[in-house]
Amino acid sequence: MTFGERVVEFNLGLKLHVAIPNVEVLNPFKDSYTVSLARQFYNKYYGDTSKRHVILGINPGRFGSGLTGVPFTDPIKMETFCGISNTLPKKAELSADFIYTMIAAFGGPEKFYHQFYIHSVCPLGFTRNGTNLNYYDIRELQNAVEPFIIKSIKVQLQFGVNTNVGYCLGEGSNFKYLSKLNETHGFFQRIIPLSHPRFIMQYKRKSISTYIDDYLRKFKQAESEE
Repeated sequence: MTFGERVVEFNLGLKLHVAIPNVEVLNPFKDSYTVSLARQFYNKYYGDTSKRHVILGINPGRFGSGLTGVPFTDPIKMETFCGISNTLPKKAELSADFIYTMIAAFGGPEKFYHQFYIHSVCPLGFTRNGTNLNYYDIRELQNAVEPFIIKSIKVQLQFGVNTNVGYCLGEGSNFKYLSKLNETHGFFQRIIPLSHPRFIMQYKRKSISTYIDDYLRKFKQAESEE
């Protein structure tokens, strides 16, 4: 199987139930149209068996991978950057805006996705009262999904992931939690944190170029350690 076929199979097999009041699981891979878009994407950019470094975000949100099935890729980026037309509402998502600006600076989607694979610490998302929820926002939720998170990371490492360095999107709670798990389970030799795209776009927009330079510098660290 190719790297991309493994990703699609993994996503289609994701199942999670949490018995926590007012918390709903966001599983974009239950929607056949979303799956068709994601399959096109992974066949296009991951149709090989090359090894890649993994970048782990928090969990899917409603307007990025919640629609397209591809992390940090809204319907606009899916069409204009990735060349995959779709009939989804063409609404931009802040984190996707930053990620694809960074990908352009890296050298474009083909070059970037040949070297990197993006998913999430928790590969399914959550909503509460119609708004996005992070897995760590409620301790009860974090504890409930931990076995699911651990299993999911271990499965993805078998796709062909370089484990010398893993990247974490988010320098706060997401990095702290992933680092703690890594101490116990040894997923990666070390984890490098990256400022979260949404934080950058909401609070540091004037410094986008500085953050992109930081991403690119940290990506080169992994290349030098291979």
